[in-house]
Amino acid sequence: MTIRHLFKTSLTGLSTNRSRSFLTILGIVIGITAIMLVVSLGAGAQNLILGEVQGLGTNTIAIIPGREPTGPTDVSALYSDSLKDKDLTALQNKANVPGLASIMPVVIGASSASYDSNVYQVSIFGATDLMASIFSLVPAEGQFFDQSDVLSFSSVVVIGADVATHLFDTQDPLNQNIKIKGRNFRVVAVLPKSGGGSLFNFDGMVIMPYSTAQTYVTGQKYFSRLITQAVNDSAVPVTADDIRLTLEESHNITDPTKDDFTVQTQQDLANRLGTITSALTWFLVAVASIALFVGGVGIMNIMLVSVTERTREIGLRKALGAKDRDILSQFLLEAVLLTVIGGVIGIFLGSSLAFIVAFALSHFLAINWTFIFPWSGAILGISVSAIIGLVFGGYPANQASKKSPIEALRYE
Repeated sequence: MTIRHLFKTSLTGLSTNRSRSFLTILGIVIGITAIMLVVSLGAGAQNLILGEVQGLGTNTIAIIPGREPTGPTDVSALYSDSLKDKDLTALQNKANVPGLASIMPVVIGASSASYDSNVYQVSIFGATDLMASIFSLVPAEGQFFDQSDVLSFSSVVVIGADVATHLFDTQDPLNQNIKIKGRNFRVVAVLPKSGGGSLFNFDGMVIMPYSTAQTYVTGQKYFSRLITQAVNDSAVPVTADDIRLTLEESHNITDPTKDDFTVQTQQDLANRLGTITSALTWFLVAVASIALFVGGVGIMNIMLVSVTERTREIGLRKALGAKDRDILSQFLLEAVLLTVIGGVIGIFLGSSLAFIVAFALSHFLAINWTFIFPWSGAILGISVSAIIGLVFGGYPANQASKKSPIEALRYE
């Protein structure tokens, strides 16, 4: 039997009962659709997160209090007050860290802000004027506070778009006073709407000098973060090592495994986040693949029914000279065609749904989300579909090929 005739015969066999053929591949369609959707959204999320991280600058180095957890029982290591003024002073010494261009202490907290009768829960971010350049923040109106405000503990704040809307409605918030922890803070700048696609929700944030935040809001005498910048990208590895050595000396640590802080470069963060998002994506793919197994069992069941229904056809074909391998090839090809067609439909539906989700996120939620067609998911979908057809169609095809032509012709 020629390959062309084999394909024609298989397609004829499938088209005789189109409704059953469609229902048979439904499990495959659902499984491949889920895989395509998950892989595409996972790639989009990874692209968004890594874009945000890289947007902070490749020469940025973050110093986080507490050592990096090595297991589930080590989570308490994250909560630490290990970064203090003496560490800031030591790092600002050029003799200790020659490659350090700038350093910004960060104090993070939460509180409620009020104006007249309006109250809004906000995130407090204490920093210096370097925050504007590090995070590329350009106020919609007003000007960011400067170093003199940090040194004088000034009660000035920069507020996000959501804070301005909830507290002031249609009023101009510039130079108005908002109240936090019973103290008045003058609004010196308002940030534009940034949407939900940032690592930090600047829309719901109140930014003030870190000295002011420590003294009047959080009351903490330590830093939540120290964000530094190396003089250039090539100096990042050496600068990170110098920071680590300086802090170990400041904390009297001789064993690096006992560090009560973590030095993290942007590349480190990007690699870790990339690994996490990839692992989560493929875990969800594995879960979605259960539908493919269910679909494969359905195909085996329907193919066995088809073999039984077409027993006389098999007997007639064998009586006319068809060999066992011809019958085997025909039914096996029918199973593969069913699964591949289901895979193609699933790829189309999955990518279409992923595009719709990406469009909705970017246009309605103002998230900088881009649609990414998952070529790896498409190749995986087609490959897995064909393999399922071969595996789950093999047994019914083998049963068909073994039928005796005489007994098959007598079958009613």
